[in-house]
Amino acid sequence: MIATVSALVSGLDAELRRLGYKDSTLVWYRGCWRRLERFFAARGVEEFSLDVAMAWVDAACGFFDKERAGTLKPNDIYLFRVAQMLGDYAAHGAVLRRYSRSVSKLDGPGAEAIVRFQAWLRAAGHSASTVRTYGTLAGEFVAFVGTRGGLARCDAGAVEAFVATLTGYQVKTVEQKLCAVRSFIRFAAADGLLDAAVLDAVPAARASKRARVPSVWDPGHVARILDAIDRSNPCGKRDYAIILLITRLGLRSIDVKRLEFADFDWPGNRLCVTQAKTTHRGCNYRCSKRSDGR
Repeated sequence: MIATVSALVSGLDAELRRLGYKDSTLVWYRGCWRRLERFFAARGVEEFSLDVAMAWVDAACGFFDKERAGTLKPNDIYLFRVAQMLGDYAAHGAVLRRYSRSVSKLDGPGAEAIVRFQAWLRAAGHSASTVRTYGTLAGEFVAFVGTRGGLARCDAGAVEAFVATLTGYQVKTVEQKLCAVRSFIRFAAADGLLDAAVLDAVPAARASKRARVPSVWDPGHVARILDAIDRSNPCGKRDYAIILLITRLGLRSIDVKRLEFADFDWPGNRLCVTQAKTTHRGCNYRCSKRSDGR
């Protein structure tokens, strides 16, 4: 997207206000933008160029010499971010995740749509954690498209612009966010809020199998972890018990976190767990004692 510096700054200013940036922060940004605009004007350049913007950063603080010498200060890095943010906004029409500080709260039709979406998820049998997480992530999407005409005008371009804001996230995080958006669009299309064809614009984000945490740990590695724990104090004993619950019984971390003393059937040597993911309660976890006393 080619734009004049003044038009780009005006659009970015509005976007930062939508994202909830503090007035004091915006005052600082505006001061930097004025200096940058004067730099462009002095060189007779009207259209934004990241190269020229970086030249301004270098002229303002000697950025590249300091970078080579390892003497960059926080203010130097802030100026660099000013230029990079303008470059990202020029390319994507969005403030990317690494700059965003907050998302304004939804109200009106947007908030009502999220409430109905969460009710739709519950009716489909999704767990409370999924309903909560998907509602939050869908809210980010609804807030974003709200600045581009709302759900009724949501199209492939709006989806692509939203996806651009996910740059910098881990692949698994992007995958989760896109799953939530895809689920919300299915609901919204059925509810008549947007065109069902928009769903085709949501890309797939598949994590590499090599990037995942191993689903099965080598017994020797588990033994080394357990042996490294100092069980001479209460914290060490707690950590040891947590790792045993995960490695021996295969419990999820959230299920371990929610355990209560009442879940332990001491006479029956069993553990009863209500799984956070499925809400199913099972009492088939048998706690066997090893010959070495562990």
